[in-house]
Amino acid sequence: MNLRKGKTKLMLNKSIECALLAVEIYNKPRTPFRVESYITHMIMAWTKLLHAYFHHTIGDKFYYKKKDGRRYETVDGERKSWELGTCIKYFHELSESEKANLIFFIKLRNKIEHRHINKEEIGLLIFGECQSLLFNYENYLIKLFGEEYALNESLAFSLQFSRIRTNKQILSAKTLLSKEVKELKKFISKYKESLSEQIYNSQEYSIKLIQIPKISNTKRNDLAVEFVNWTSLSEDDKKNFEKVTALIKDKVTFQEAVNPGKHKPGDVLKLVNDKITIKISHFDHKCLYYIFSIRPTSNDGDMNPFETNTRYCHYDEVHDDYVFQDKWVEFLIINISTNKLKKDIWYDNFKEKKKVSIKDYEIV
Repeated sequence: MNLRKGKTKLMLNKSIECALLAVEIYNKPRTPFRVESYITHMIMAWTKLLHAYFHHTIGDKFYYKKKDGRRYETVDGERKSWELGTCIKYFHELSESEKANLIFFIKLRNKIEHRHINKEEIGLLIFGECQSLLFNYENYLIKLFGEEYALNESLAFSLQFSRIRTNKQILSAKTLLSKEVKELKKFISKYKESLSEQIYNSQEYSIKLIQIPKISNTKRNDLAVEFVNWTSLSEDDKKNFEKVTALIKDKVTFQEAVNPGKHKPGDVLKLVNDKITIKISHFDHKCLYYIFSIRPTSNDGDMNPFETNTRYCHYDEVHDDYVFQDKWVEFLIINISTNKLKKDIWYDNFKEKKKVSIKDYEIV
């Protein structure tokens, strides 16, 4: 479709510019407000795309009218155009999955735009939905206005640094912002649970990418990974991929529910005391994890609850307490039973608020 110069083409060009800017922002890891900027610009891109379509098909009529049905609502003297939610109601080409994807982002944008939180954690939860938002946009851009408007840009898996910020910075941010992050996570989870299995599993709602590394029999100019197109797979291949997905889901669910290899303080005492002759109390345990800096205590002053030795202990944010690893139980049993650790060592150091190097006692 060759559009002549005019309002339709102008709106379409603005729509495309918004989409390309959204992709550019998303793929720059140091860009401030990356996730919400992507969402905002993609909603603008979709809105302008549908405005262009309405202008081309029904004319300049995509504006809100007053109750009398004759006059238009205005903002600063300009007619108020339909927002994306209203556009969706009058655009009947969308599938239920595509509509669910758009509604999700309209609601999410309203929730995050005024919250001062680290959105990267949220971005990880909605990558598939972000990818579908873009893919669906390009599909309708081509469907409504032709192949010549196809974009040669797309979201990609960005290379990730192992440590963008220090652990202390990240954990401090979590301490301050965890409540609002939890609220957004709850909204995302609730929205997903409200969808039917058919919509949730559709590629139009959320892209489920299968990343396959190419190890052998490849040309040197090939991509290092290949993304499988679900619709092109045979039924046998689909069943195999579903088995892999089921295994991954089962593993995650099991770990989340059971919290394997982690013990509360009372459990640590029971496991240790069953293996040693000199019994230890909760106070002994407190002295031990203090002098070896296993977890923070009130003696540490202005403490950050996340500052633990994760080889031996983790802070459980949900229950606001600490859980200890099997390694800590083993550490105590071996050092106390071999008489390498004696009560006067942990008593005296705790009393004088002295720390002891755990490396001198660690099991090699």
